[in-house]
Amino acid sequence: MAHAVEAEGLVKNYPGDVRALDGLSVTVGRGEILGLLGPNGAGKSTTVKILTTLVRPDAGAASVAGHDVLRRPDRVRRVIGVVSQRSGADPEASGRDNLVLQGRLYGMGGAQVRRRAAELLARFGLEDAAGRPVKTYSGGMRRRLDVALGLVHRPQVLFLDEPTTGLDPEARASMWAEIARLAGDDALAILLTTHYLDEADRLAGRLAIVDRGRVVVEGTPDSLKGELRGDAVHVEWGEPPPEPLVREALDRLPGVREVVLDGSRLSARAGDGAAAVPAVLAALDQAGVPAAAATVARPSLDDVYLRYAGRRFAQAHGADHAEALTAGSVR
Repeated sequence: MAHAVEAEGLVKNYPGDVRALDGLSVTVGRGEILGLLGPNGAGKSTTVKILTTLVRPDAGAASVAGHDVLRRPDRVRRVIGVVSQRSGADPEASGRDNLVLQGRLYGMGGAQVRRRAAELLARFGLEDAAGRPVKTYSGGMRRRLDVALGLVHRPQVLFLDEPTTGLDPEARASMWAEIARLAGDDALAILLTTHYLDEADRLAGRLAIVDRGRVVVEGTPDSLKGELRGDAVHVEWGEPPPEPLVREALDRLPGVREVVLDGSRLSARAGDGAAAVPAVLAALDQAGVPAAAATVARPSLDDVYLRYAGRRFAQAHGADHAEALTAGSVR
């Protein structure tokens, strides 16, 4: 089996002429964390729903742990764990009872499932709260229980759909550490969807950046950032300047390339950003479009997204989230 997850050319349309997936292809290896990075509405959650047999694609093919998701959905469900955006735990039951029930749904016997529940409660730091109703848990405790529920039956592939949304920084850091251990110590294949740039950079061994239902670029976080040679130069105005004046001013500057003007913000690349900024500011002043601020930074995943998607991540997140809500919360 070459990959734990293989998807090729997935297409999914929803009512209202919404194309959630437009030929998306991904693979995930054993012991690998693949991050699907994209704004809300990019198609990440639809991809997970297809791979976990909850939604049928309109075109394309996919398999999980060697089982075709359309021909053998029953086998796929036996080998996967799923942590969705919304908790699947019963808030009235205790953490221990939730885990025991989950194990029994997968055919685990009494002593076996109780041992597994105890093991997971200890692993996720929930021993002291094991007998309490889940409704009394903090947000971080609930998410740790959600991950534990996805692991009860020892799956081969784990799907984590926006696992840290709504968590405070401390709880997010704790979840990141546990996810990394799952891939490393347990050799799980993990498909992680996220719209957090820092989460993708920290966790994913490999990234597939998704925009409007397609993978626009794929690679390790470091390799993707490394492709953007030199520094990122960012310029801001109080209000959007006339684009022709800006482009005419910067076209004359040697060493300044890949200029993208996005409203009142401009991004460009330069071999030596610190040396380029004074020349950029002087050229804009001379053109009658003086900048309000300018900064220099090493390449980031936001710069990668800008290069391949043609817009900033925050801009895409806002626009695509509004589209998703209009179309009925397609993600």
